[in-house]
Amino acid sequence: MKRVRAALSAYPLVFATLAAAAAGLVLLATPARAAAPWVVGGYALAIAAWEAVGMIRQLLRGHAGLDILAVTAITAAVLVGEPWAALVVVLMLTGGAALEDYAEHRSKRELTALLRKAPQRATRVLEHGAAAAAGSAAETATEEVPVDAIAVGELLLVRPGALVPVDAILVSDHAVFDESSLTGESLPVDRAAGERVSSGAVNGASAVVMRAAAVASDSEYQQIVRLVEQAAGSKATVVRLADRYAVPFTALSLLIAGIAWAVSGDPVRFAEVLVVATPCPLLIAAPVAFLGGMSRAARFGLIVKGGGTLEQLSRVRSAAFDKTGTVTTGRPVLERVLPQSGFSEDEVLQFAASAEVYSSHVLAGSVVAAAKQRGRALLEAQHAEETATNGVTAVLASGPEGAAVTVRVGKPAWVREHAPALAPAAVQPGELAIYVAVDERYAGAIIMRDRVREEAADVFAALQRLGVERTLMVTGDVAATAEPIAARLGIGEVHAECRPSDKVRIVSEVQPRPLIMVGDGLNDAPVLAAADIGFAMGARGATAASESADIVNRYDSLSALPRAVRIGKDTVRIALQSIWLGILISVALMLVAAFGFLPALAGAWLQELVDLVAILGALRAIGPRAERARSGDRSASPSSPTPSAPAPAA
Repeated sequence: MKRVRAALSAYPLVFATLAAAAAGLVLLATPARAAAPWVVGGYALAIAAWEAVGMIRQLLRGHAGLDILAVTAITAAVLVGEPWAALVVVLMLTGGAALEDYAEHRSKRELTALLRKAPQRATRVLEHGAAAAAGSAAETATEEVPVDAIAVGELLLVRPGALVPVDAILVSDHAVFDESSLTGESLPVDRAAGERVSSGAVNGASAVVMRAAAVASDSEYQQIVRLVEQAAGSKATVVRLADRYAVPFTALSLLIAGIAWAVSGDPVRFAEVLVVATPCPLLIAAPVAFLGGMSRAARFGLIVKGGGTLEQLSRVRSAAFDKTGTVTTGRPVLERVLPQSGFSEDEVLQFAASAEVYSSHVLAGSVVAAAKQRGRALLEAQHAEETATNGVTAVLASGPEGAAVTVRVGKPAWVREHAPALAPAAVQPGELAIYVAVDERYAGAIIMRDRVREEAADVFAALQRLGVERTLMVTGDVAATAEPIAARLGIGEVHAECRPSDKVRIVSEVQPRPLIMVGDGLNDAPVLAAADIGFAMGARGATAASESADIVNRYDSLSALPRAVRIGKDTVRIALQSIWLGILISVALMLVAAFGFLPALAGAWLQELVDLVAILGALRAIGPRAERARSGDRSASPSSPTPSAPAPAA
């Protein structure tokens, strides 16, 4: 009963049309059958008048829509004595909203699934005593609050099977999380005290205590939700192009109908032609196809922010790449630590890792992992703040002799502002240097070596097959490091030692267009925004890169790039096929009706069939059934990306 009431409130005109049809059929079975055409025709004219008001408003705004065709068809059918055919056209108009609503929900299934899983509530720990601070979940006083009410630094209780409400640092000694909705990794992930866990992860079998590291609006899953909402509300270029077909299609329909009337001398022929001049392929097919394409992309961890991006992807001719975290894994291994006088290697690594856990850049996880491999416990931070493109600052609760210290980790120029004694470390090709300062003293550098992604060579070959003519690497790293990697992968040109402004200038001058720029970290945000298509590689949702990019890759695999291009090409092809299929079938039916071989009532029902054909054709953009089945097998998904941090070298 609730569903019936919901349907009545959502689609009142559909039910009114069905009620008018029922009333007309009842009258036909009574002595008052002569009133049936008047009831049906009168209702059809009332709907035509209602639609005409909207049509006039659109015309006054300068938008020539397809309503004029439907209004003319209804009116003509009633005037020539075909009220039942007019009622079928009315059913098409009123039922079109229901068809479109179904098609949109079907095509947005993966997008809306992400929205439904967003954390809504959190359990705040009220008892800030020793047990809570130590991570004990037993006998802890708590309260349920909206997730937006959580502040950074507050203790949270996450019960078994519950979502992590905001990005948080694990306080309990150990926990297991399901991060498949964030990373695509099907296997549970073990986390230890001090590690950062993203919102949206599902806790395992034991309740744990965590400390909020970000407010809800800045947390990863909420950022993903915001990107999804932005994507779902977009309108593609090809959809606007479909709108422009309205005038020529209407003119052609009226011309065919007018000629049929003039040649035959029968005004009924005019109505018979117009009732098969269906506008639904133009109104519905393109939006449904593009929503289906975005939903298909979301199934593989790709958030496409707009339908126009899919249209650009279908024509992409050039591709530019950052190096660190993009062509390379962004998870380098520790080579060596270069401590300064007064600091040991383990101290430098411990300070850096304790600060980097609060960073969002792609290299942070590698520093944290290196410290744990050496058995260095992370120090608790009283305050932490990340400076975009430069590094992270953290006030650690305990340092030498138990005093609080301020640790800065990041690029040499930024760290040198607070530690003037800093001198650049000597690095070999392929190595990265991360600089560390404690209070106002330069503590040392951490040298790490990155690795080229295993899938990189296949990705560049796939892009070439998909029509990408020019590839280039645009990196802040030195030429000695970048050029061997580019040569190994067949990248045509290398631009090394680039500042963010240099990247923007280089990318803006590249031909042929459109160009897709693939980057990862905060320092790539300007060039991602400047490119025709910005592709945020492993952006983890909350970085500036994901805010400025057109596509956000939630899974840490470069193989998503050619898949995105392929989805763009498929989506545009299917959208245009659906539009033209509907138009061609409609024109064919109009010509049949023009010669008098298609009665108005039969034509009106065939019109409904054409609408269904166009919608079902557009729904192919969701992807083949076999692909959907494979995407559900998370064991084939890329492995979980590590948390991220400021990259001084790229």
